[in-house]
Amino acid sequence: MTDHDGAVGLEQARRKMQDVGVSAEAIDVFSHYYRQLQQGATGLVREHEIKPVTELDRLEDVKVDPQRARDALAQTVQIKLNGGLGTSMGMEKAKSLLPVREGRSFLDLIVTQVLHARAAYDVGLPLLWMNSFRTRRETLQALENHPDLPVEGLPADFLQNQEPKLRADDLTPVSWPQDPQLEWCPPGHGDVYTAIHAAGLVDRLLQQGYRYAAVSNSDNLGATPDAGLAGWFAESGAPFAMEVCRRTRADRKGGHVAWRSSDGRLILRDKAQVHPDDADRFSDHHLHRYFNTNNLWWDLEQLKHVLDERGGVLGLPLIRNTKPVDPTDPESPQVYQIETAMGAAIEVFEGATAIEVDRSRFLPVKTTNDLLVVRSDVYEVGSNGHLEQRSGAVPFVTLDDAHYKRIDDFEQRFEKGVPSLVGADSLTVDGDWTFGADVTITGAAHLRGPGGHVEDGSRL
Repeated sequence: MTDHDGAVGLEQARRKMQDVGVSAEAIDVFSHYYRQLQQGATGLVREHEIKPVTELDRLEDVKVDPQRARDALAQTVQIKLNGGLGTSMGMEKAKSLLPVREGRSFLDLIVTQVLHARAAYDVGLPLLWMNSFRTRRETLQALENHPDLPVEGLPADFLQNQEPKLRADDLTPVSWPQDPQLEWCPPGHGDVYTAIHAAGLVDRLLQQGYRYAAVSNSDNLGATPDAGLAGWFAESGAPFAMEVCRRTRADRKGGHVAWRSSDGRLILRDKAQVHPDDADRFSDHHLHRYFNTNNLWWDLEQLKHVLDERGGVLGLPLIRNTKPVDPTDPESPQVYQIETAMGAAIEVFEGATAIEVDRSRFLPVKTTNDLLVVRSDVYEVGSNGHLEQRSGAVPFVTLDDAHYKRIDDFEQRFEKGVPSLVGADSLTVDGDWTFGADVTITGAAHLRGPGGHVEDGSRL
C-alpha cells in the first residue's frame, strides 16, 4: 500500500461522504471500520474460537398471556429493510415492488399484513421502511396507494447510508468514471442502527410510546406481525433477540449462531467471516444447528442507551468484502466493501438471546427459483396477507441460470403463468424452456436438453 498510515485514504473517503451529505454519525462509523481495515482486520471468526449452540427455546413451546401479547404488540414498530435492488435477478428497482400474486407486490402484501394486525389487535403498529437512495422514490410512490398506512408523527421511511468502495491496494476511494455510481456501496444491513439513530427515530419512537422493534427483510413475507413473539420478547427482558430456524442441507451457506468461547456470548458467524480451512465445519448443519432468519427484535430503550453511550458506533464485527469495482467486469480494480450484518448485534448486548421459530417465518426470495415457488400454488395468500403453505414440503426448484436468472427472462418463459407445484418434490430445468398455461409438476421433474415448449395442460 502506498498510503501506509491510512491517513490520506481516510481523509479522502470522509470528504467524499461529506460532499454527498452522508450524516456525521455515519461517517464516524465508517471511520471506525476503516481503521480496523487499515490495521489488517479481516473479520474472520475461526472455528476454534466458538462452540456450537445445541439447544434453544422454541416459540411453539412458549405460553404468553393473550393480553400481555396484545400490550406488547401495541408497543411495537415494524421495520422493513428495503435497500436492495434485486441485482441478483437483473433488476434495477426495489425487489419489494415485484408482483407476487394477482398484481400485488411484496410491499402490498406486507402492508396488508400490518393493517390486518392493527385491526385484529386494535394497535397502532407503525411500519417503517429503510430505503436506499436507489429504492426510495419508487417505494414512496407505491406507498401512496395505501393511504390508511401512515401513523401520525412518524415518517414512512428512513435512509440507509452509502460509503465509498476502497481500492484494495491502497485503501483510497476508488474512481470509476465509466459509472460513478459504482464508486459507492451500502454498508450492509448492519447500517440500520446508524441510520435510524442518526435520523432521530429511536428517540421519536420512544417519545410516542413504542418500546420494541420487529425488524426483517422486505423480501421475506414470512416475517409477519406476531403478538405471541412480541409478548415473549417483552417478558424475556432481553435487549435483543434473533429468530432462528433449524439448518438443513439447503441452509449450509447461511450464517449461524454460536457461543463465543472467550466470553460465552451468542454471536453470528456469516459465510464471509469463515476461513477457508473452516468451510466444511461451517456448512455442517448437524454441528451448527441454527441459522439466522434476519428477523430481529430490539428493545428500543436499551438500543438507545448503547448507541448514545458509544456515540452511535455500535461496534458490530467487520465484514470485509472483496469484489471488482464493476461486478460485471472481473478485470476491473479490486475493491474492499466495508460491511456489517445487523444480526451481529447479538454479541453487542449483554443478555441478548435467540428463539427457534417455525420455518414458515422464513420465506426469502433471493433468486427466481424462490420467486417461482412463492408465486405457485404451494402457498395460498390469506385475507391477512400471510402466505399459507398448502403442501407438506416446499419443493426444491433449480432453474437454468443461463435462461431464468434475470427477471425479464424469467417472466417471458412463464408468460402464461407458473406451473402447479403443490404436488412436486423438485423441479430442475436445464436448457431454455417456455411453459404454457396450466402445467402441473408432480414428484421429481427434470427437463433436459437445449430447450423447447411445455404445452398447455402438460403434466411433468
